[in-house]
Amino acid sequence: INLQSDGKTCTPGMSRFLIFARRTDIRMVSLDIPYYADVVLAVNSSMKNTIAIGVDPKEGKVYWSDSTLKKISRSNINGTAHQDIVSTGLMTTDGLGVDAVGRKVYWTDTGTNRIEVANLDGSMRKVLIWQNLDSPRAIALYHEMGYMYWTDWGEHAKLERSAMDGTGRAVLINNNLGWPNGLAIDMAGSQLLWADAHTERIEVSDLNGQNRRTLVTPVQHPYGLTLLGSHIYWTDWQSRSILRADKNTGANSITVRASLPGLMDIQAVDRERPLGFNKCGRNNGGCTHLCLPRPNGTSCACPTGILLKGDGRSCDDSPETYLLFSNRVSVRRISLDTNDHTDVHVPVPELHNVISLDYDSVDGNLYYTDVTLDVIRRANLDGTGMETVISQGLKTTDGLAVDWVSRNMYWTDTGRNTIEVARLDGTSRKVLVNNSLDEPRAIAVFPSKGFLFWTDWGHIAKIERSHLDGSDRKVLINTDLGWPNGLTLDYDTRRIFWVDAHLDRIESSDLNGKLRQVLVSPVSHPFALTQSKPVSSPLTPFSRLSQQDRWIYWTDWQTKSIQRVDKHTGRNKETVLANVEGLMDIIVVSPHRQTGTNLCGVNNGGCTHLCFAKTNSFVCACPDEPDGRPCSTISGYIPTSPGKGANSTPVPKMIPKAPTDTSRRGPSLVNCTDGNLNSEFCLNTVVTAPHGEGLHISYVIGGVLTILAILILIAAFIIYRHKKSKFAEPGVSNLTYSNPSYRTSTQEVKIEASQKPPIYNQLRYKKEGGVDAGYTKEKIRIVEGVCLLSSEDLYWDDLKQIKHSRGGLHTCIRTDTVSLQTSSASLDDGETEQLLQEEASECSSITTLTPSAITPQRHAQHSLPDTGWASLRKPSTESEV
Repeated sequence: INLQSDGKTCTPGMSRFLIFARRTDIRMVSLDIPYYADVVLAVNSSMKNTIAIGVDPKEGKVYWSDSTLKKISRSNINGTAHQDIVSTGLMTTDGLGVDAVGRKVYWTDTGTNRIEVANLDGSMRKVLIWQNLDSPRAIALYHEMGYMYWTDWGEHAKLERSAMDGTGRAVLINNNLGWPNGLAIDMAGSQLLWADAHTERIEVSDLNGQNRRTLVTPVQHPYGLTLLGSHIYWTDWQSRSILRADKNTGANSITVRASLPGLMDIQAVDRERPLGFNKCGRNNGGCTHLCLPRPNGTSCACPTGILLKGDGRSCDDSPETYLLFSNRVSVRRISLDTNDHTDVHVPVPELHNVISLDYDSVDGNLYYTDVTLDVIRRANLDGTGMETVISQGLKTTDGLAVDWVSRNMYWTDTGRNTIEVARLDGTSRKVLVNNSLDEPRAIAVFPSKGFLFWTDWGHIAKIERSHLDGSDRKVLINTDLGWPNGLTLDYDTRRIFWVDAHLDRIESSDLNGKLRQVLVSPVSHPFALTQSKPVSSPLTPFSRLSQQDRWIYWTDWQTKSIQRVDKHTGRNKETVLANVEGLMDIIVVSPHRQTGTNLCGVNNGGCTHLCFAKTNSFVCACPDEPDGRPCSTISGYIPTSPGKGANSTPVPKMIPKAPTDTSRRGPSLVNCTDGNLNSEFCLNTVVTAPHGEGLHISYVIGGVLTILAILILIAAFIIYRHKKSKFAEPGVSNLTYSNPSYRTSTQEVKIEASQKPPIYNQLRYKKEGGVDAGYTKEKIRIVEGVCLLSSEDLYWDDLKQIKHSRGGLHTCIRTDTVSLQTSSASLDDGETEQLLQEEASECSSITTLTPSAITPQRHAQHSLPDTGWASLRKPSTESEV
């Protein structure tokens, strides 16, 4: 900072300076004074692996990305007012560009292979480029020209350009490139400059990629590149220094600062330089959401997944048709309205282990189960209004289905082996099925037909159907089934679709389990599936389906992806989204999906509590536990003299005239309250039995007890046989884990090839930690535990981590064969010691091995471990970390 002309006071801050990221901190070097000294930006926030950096000179804010925390953050240049502006959907944000004129932030993500944009506060986020990207890195913006430039150091390295709205994409240079890292624009000289760490050169061309020439060579391992005035500045991993050279000749190279390990991106800032004219400055360019510059003007855009309306200026609030899926710790959305299938996080709070989802199109609520908290909750899709509707009596709620007509929800509990129902607010809870269930999983409703369907992947796998009240239960399919997981219904063609994770296929049948067909085979390990509903009209016959309406979608544990296929032909298999850990349930939300009606759709059918529709009738039912309100199973009948505090249910203006089962059943008895004690429907009143009836009752009770004893003996025998089969060989455990279990074990396993077991030893979720990382459909052997820690000067191949650490090269595994690779960050000695102490309690036996003791394969090339990034030097066939 300079002294002002009065000789007494100092300037408020630096006017011209360099600002650079050093992995765990951000530093600044003033260019206002004749010497170079770096000062640390005092941000009140921890930094784990800061890579890219940008500056907004107008507001005096610095922006940075952290690939370990997976965030983009900002603060004032003095370190105050720290704020995370993007905290979801990021992997490795290598490049960051601040459009100080247009008030936007752009970034590249080499983990998701996307280029995105958002407002400076992180709102209105949109994916601009998502195709044909390999490893995008640096990004540079030229607002006045409406262009953005970026480098890609993937297998086919290139330098590209597009308009700042993502249109007009073009490859400028794709020959004689190795690892193009840093990128800068010389606006005064109309030049483009880039640093290549493989060819060890800094090169320059015009803004169209022509007139290419070498500016500086050799340079050891350049990473970040910037320019200010007549000089270029760059960071070098190998020399651990910041260097400077003439931007026109490359001459007069000097070292600005040395001995700075962990150097990453660098930017040069002149706060006195005019920003230029904002193309979108007047009324946001007439756009309701995003206004983005391009060479011939501006364009309006919408956040990811939302279509621009016909006026070319405004956007809808959300997509019309989209996927919702869970991956244990988050719920995400993928729009089916756009070609871009980018997933967007739904901001629902307090998610721990989300398994099953469903959506109510009437109220716009998302319903979900959390098996760590053992609750069923609901929330709006904007994250507001979250409430717990079922909080007790749950163990493992695998399946969830909303009856949008009758306003009921159904769920399967594989821990209690029950199927239950309640009103959507959690009241009037009732058990519908609690016998002959082993591992009930997916559940689906057909409100207009009055049917309930579910899968059971237990010892005897089956798909069943009943009425919505649990009556008239029927096994539809129980042959040629392995692990039937997900289930979905096509309400138009009246077919059931399900996935089988043991037989590796997707099948369908009619609603009676007949006309069975294999749709797709093989599939790796499908878990949940859903489908879109075709839109038919006189102008659009059912046979002419739109592109988004012909697909069936499923989640796959083994490929960690969401895939789809034509649901009529089984062809055109595509990957919608890849590299997603912990995938669970998936549903389609569409205005055309939840349609139809039934006799419970008007005033709850006149029922006081639960109304269950059937094909041409309905029944009323009472909850298992009294709620203080008089309950009747007669439609339109409300018991007189309600108890204290009870609320009466109004009689519908028009009782459905369809024949109902209630007329045949007559009124059902209910538990007594003070208000209905004299009612003829009271269950707890004392009734004197006719003479001689007591002996008959004794016979009945004796018979029932005898049958129960026989059933207990049979169950004990089955359990014994099951356990015996699981531990048939000493030391071998058939943990062949299928449909998730919630075992708390975190043991790693050693895989042995064998055939898939014929029964029951299937994948389960863990209540702590999600899907078991050691997943296999085959027999596995648990062996002794070893804890490994890398040394600082080595890095290893094929790291197999069981527990995600804080970036260190450590793991706790149970196998006698080990191989390791580099991590995105290293640990200092204090963190290493602390980590060893933490892991000591998790391994059954701990052995700390030196690198020489395990002799993994090493790369011949040198590495730079203290930067947190490995530098792979020649040959060019190797990928840069």
